[in-house]
Amino acid sequence: MQIRSRWSAIVGYSLVGAATQLVWLNFAGVTTVAATRYGVSESAIGWLAQVFPLLYVVLAIPCGLVLDRWFRGGLIAGAVLTAVGAAVRLIGDDFGWLLAGQILASIAQPLVLNAVTGITGRYLEEKDRPTGIAIGTASIFAGMVIAFLLSAVFTTSSSIPAMLTVSAIFCVLAAIVLAAAIRGPVESHTTAAPRPDRGALAAAWGDPLIRRLCVLAIFPFGVFVAMSTFAQALLEPAGVSGGTASTILLLQVIAGVVGSATIPILVVRRRAESRLLVVSLTITAAACVLLALAPGAITGFVSITVIGLLLLPALPIVLELVERRTGEAEGTAAGLIWMAGNLGGLVVAVVVGLLVDHPTAAFLVMAVIALIAVPGARALRGPIAELRSQPQP
Repeated sequence: MQIRSRWSAIVGYSLVGAATQLVWLNFAGVTTVAATRYGVSESAIGWLAQVFPLLYVVLAIPCGLVLDRWFRGGLIAGAVLTAVGAAVRLIGDDFGWLLAGQILASIAQPLVLNAVTGITGRYLEEKDRPTGIAIGTASIFAGMVIAFLLSAVFTTSSSIPAMLTVSAIFCVLAAIVLAAAIRGPVESHTTAAPRPDRGALAAAWGDPLIRRLCVLAIFPFGVFVAMSTFAQALLEPAGVSGGTASTILLLQVIAGVVGSATIPILVVRRRAESRLLVVSLTITAAACVLLALAPGAITGFVSITVIGLLLLPALPIVLELVERRTGEAEGTAAGLIWMAGNLGGLVVAVVVGLLVDHPTAAFLVMAVIALIAVPGARALRGPIAELRSQPQP
């Protein structure tokens, strides 16, 4: 059945997607002052963010299954839980309420992020779906930018409650907009025939292309998370200040937002997905080598911004392939991709963290990790061409 694109649903989803990242990273730029205000260690404040990837790994598949069966209800539940989590942090001025709110929001995150392919498949025409996925994914990175900007505005201990209030208002409004945008009957998903004789998880994991994409997602996710986590510490011996490093990372995410919103659309139109993945991974490796050999503020700005511009668009490209391939199991398949990416982020960040006192080695490790994925990205050319040659119902 031909559907008419309902872009209001994409707008609502984009706001909620940004909200999840805003709550996740609210304290990334104010770790020290937050620790002082709440009387805990900086590592305790760090756990306010770390619960998100940890719970994502556990909940990615269950939430994907929920979305495949009750898409609209699951997505609205994710939006509401994000808003409730943000609001719970305002109940009391102590660490316990902060942690409770973060846990609620972290439970909601896979319900929202896993839905990026489902929202496009149900509310957009087939020709508009690559654009919808690009916008939805870019909004997730935009939420990171908003979090960094708020932490740059609310920099003192006394201003943290105001920052949390602004975040909660944003989350509540986002949930309201999404609920209004997707009210009414859910449109039929038409990208692929359903497989009623198999469970959604079996259908997703049983697909060789989905398994390949899951393995591939580990590497760019891993490099991005490790770079975002340790760039400041790795560049500090080269004389790069904390403020400069924060600006570099902000520009990386901004470049990623721009790249994710534009590059995948052009790549899909030209059927150059495999080529773009190869180029982005190769240039990322080269940028890491440059940082290893000549660390500094200028090379940091250039290299890390380029990594954000080219590496982050890999996610919407992979998710567009998932949406096209899996049909009614897209929530579970997207959950597998996100789970693999978060696992990659945790593993690579741990490895790079062990080398934080050896910046050259750490940057070279990230370069090698990016290069390892290049053959896999190149090998996708055949399966992608076969996928695009299949008739769409």
